[in-house]
Amino acid sequence: MTQSTTKLFVGLDVHKESITVAYAPEQRGAEIISLGPIGTRQSDIDKLVRKLLSRCRNLVFVYEAGPCGYWLYRYLTKKGQTCRVVAPSLIPKRSGDHVKTDRRDAVVLARTMRAGDLTFVYVPKVEDEAIRDLTRAREDAMKDLSSAKRRLKSFLLRQDIRYEGRANWGPAHLRWLGEVTCQTPSQQIVFQEYVRAISERHERVERIEIELRDQVDGWRMKPVVVAIQALRGVAFITAATLIAELGDITRFENPKQLMGYLGLTPSEHSSGRKRKLGGITKSGNSHARRVLVEGAWSYRFPARVSRLLRQRLELVPQDIQDISWKAQVRLCKRYRKLSASGKHTNKVIVAIAREMAAFVWAIAKQTPLRDVS
Repeated sequence: MTQSTTKLFVGLDVHKESITVAYAPEQRGAEIISLGPIGTRQSDIDKLVRKLLSRCRNLVFVYEAGPCGYWLYRYLTKKGQTCRVVAPSLIPKRSGDHVKTDRRDAVVLARTMRAGDLTFVYVPKVEDEAIRDLTRAREDAMKDLSSAKRRLKSFLLRQDIRYEGRANWGPAHLRWLGEVTCQTPSQQIVFQEYVRAISERHERVERIEIELRDQVDGWRMKPVVVAIQALRGVAFITAATLIAELGDITRFENPKQLMGYLGLTPSEHSSGRKRKLGGITKSGNSHARRVLVEGAWSYRFPARVSRLLRQRLELVPQDIQDISWKAQVRLCKRYRKLSASGKHTNKVIVAIAREMAAFVWAIAKQTPLRDVS
């Protein structure tokens, strides 16, 4: 390596038990060197940093976002090194390249980082990631609860035991379940176990929600969580999930960037004079996109301020209340217009969710974060 090298781009292919390393000098066309695998202990990382610093004082580390999380990013930045985490789906790949190894992945990261062709992901702060883990734990608990309910319904259907009303797990439905009697003792045990599983999952969801509310109370993002609840269809769980997944929304320069991050913009395949738009890209954060689409269903009905929404509006300034009403008038009208034009309901809801993102961005821009220093 020549003495004129001023920067090294270090690609790291990170796994549970090993990290494969390759680095590329700043000069275009310079040979990319593979250092092979190292361990994942902090002492292994320190040894690698010392070795690379002996060759160049300016290092830029890069690795793919994945199941190993952001511990490596935080450790390297704490040591004063520059580190970037990139989106795996947006790394340029050659269509004819069908060989994938750890060494090749590290080399590709170093080369594309040097070329400036990588898209970096937002790395949340530790306290922000903790809230995100809580919201995802609740989402998992809700999925488990839904699975338990489906198993019970399937069991009752096989036994030809039918509930005449609406099986919405309300008081009347639960009283009926308490009176169900199966034909055999074995089937009665199965039934009781299914009912017990549902009760346990209900309790799990409630425990997580209580903990989530307690943790959000002391969170620096709480003012934004409270503010965006001024929007119709955005109650506490939706608001907490959105902010936990998106982080600091003010990092997006305009609403269009936020829409793209959420994967709510249409895909496109254009060539020459032909321009063809397809379904939404579904790139970016699927958790935030899901709760936003769920909230968009509330705009099927005429614009109005319900009792619950009025309670949430009392907690925010007048300018945010004005944005909330403007959103209601526009989005309810938008839903009626798109539905009348013959659009499929799901497409209409996605269009509403896309515009909801713009109002979320507008409210977040006007809401300062809490100072917890």
